[in-house]
Amino acid sequence: MYKNKQAWDVRYEFKAVALMAFGFGLVGLDRFIILPLFPVMMKDLGLDYQDLGNVTAILGLTWGISSIFMGRLSDRIGRRKVLIPAVLVFSLLAGLSGLATGIGGLMLIRAIMGVSEGAFTPTALAATAESSHPQRRGLNIGIQQAFFPILGLGLAPILATQLLLVVPSWRWVFVIVSLPGFLLALAMYRHLRETRAASSEKTETNALVAHPRWLDALRTRNVLLNIVGMFCMLTCLFVISVMMPNYLMDYLHLEVQQMGVVMSAIGLGGFLGQLIMPAVSDRIGRKPVVLISYIATGTFLWLLMGTGAEPNKLFALLFLTIFFNFSMICMTVGPLTSESVPVALTSTATGLVVGIGEIFGGGVAPAIAGYIAQHHGIENTMCLALGTLAAGLLVAICLHETAPAKRLIQVSKA
Repeated sequence: MYKNKQAWDVRYEFKAVALMAFGFGLVGLDRFIILPLFPVMMKDLGLDYQDLGNVTAILGLTWGISSIFMGRLSDRIGRRKVLIPAVLVFSLLAGLSGLATGIGGLMLIRAIMGVSEGAFTPTALAATAESSHPQRRGLNIGIQQAFFPILGLGLAPILATQLLLVVPSWRWVFVIVSLPGFLLALAMYRHLRETRAASSEKTETNALVAHPRWLDALRTRNVLLNIVGMFCMLTCLFVISVMMPNYLMDYLHLEVQQMGVVMSAIGLGGFLGQLIMPAVSDRIGRKPVVLISYIATGTFLWLLMGTGAEPNKLFALLFLTIFFNFSMICMTVGPLTSESVPVALTSTATGLVVGIGEIFGGGVAPAIAGYIAQHHGIENTMCLALGTLAAGLLVAICLHETAPAKRLIQVSKA
């Protein structure tokens, strides 16, 4: 089908992946910029660890619910009609976060922000998959996903802690990081093509193309397993990401700039993990990469939990933990889901995996972690992350392989 390389628009593929990658990076930046600022915000607004968990949880809950519904909507009305408004809204609300005067207003702003970011996520994943040549789908989805941690968890802590040295208040940091989103929305309006699934797969039945249903996606074994897996992966990610700044400063007593540097390991590790491991999965298969990543994430997290106030060692172990954690997240929301369903259900299935996983992993888990930190010590929150990794490994063992190269070999042997 793809023997004629000239028939494939490689130039547009590159452009679309770049737009979706930068967009997902801004989602991460706008979402996670609050974490390194929270130790300062706590003093100004009178907040505690439970508030930190709840602010993170409310965005995760609305993100998850929105992903479920908006992923399905974009399968029906097209990607552009969802993506461009979503970018405009979450950029505006990121800036408005700087106007919050208490926990109530902050939670309201972050809740609405979660709706727009949840709409962007599955739609952008589907747009990337549809714009990519099948032989580069794993690589391109990895590139797109990689911008989320490098901007949101790599750049954000360094940018936030350094901007605090030059701006009069933490409030201005939110305003500054919101500005690139408006430029991205303009670029998407000018250059992004419509890639609605209904027009991209002639072999699908008319009924399925016109009315993709959640039930159709949920009948797929991998989709159900991926939903549970995402809960486990995101619990690990968000417990570490949300609690780590305060863990480093309050428990290990690092300075704020030291904390920012150590926290940047999350972004760098996630960036490289999503670039390298998905590309490896194009050759050795999706399932082996996920299994290796679960085991490695748990091992390095366990070592991290036993490390004291040693910034260099903390950076290295946090980097390795997140390197493998993000690689399995990328595999799950990307090819393991999109390759398991018909093309007309790509965004619907992705929305379910991201949405339900986000509700529990990004919503419920941070609230539980906040309770543990407040009542039992912030150092004990890491046990929650470690426990869910063990459960996720058991789920991953049951996955079916979806890599095109591996499936072709299996068919030829049969």
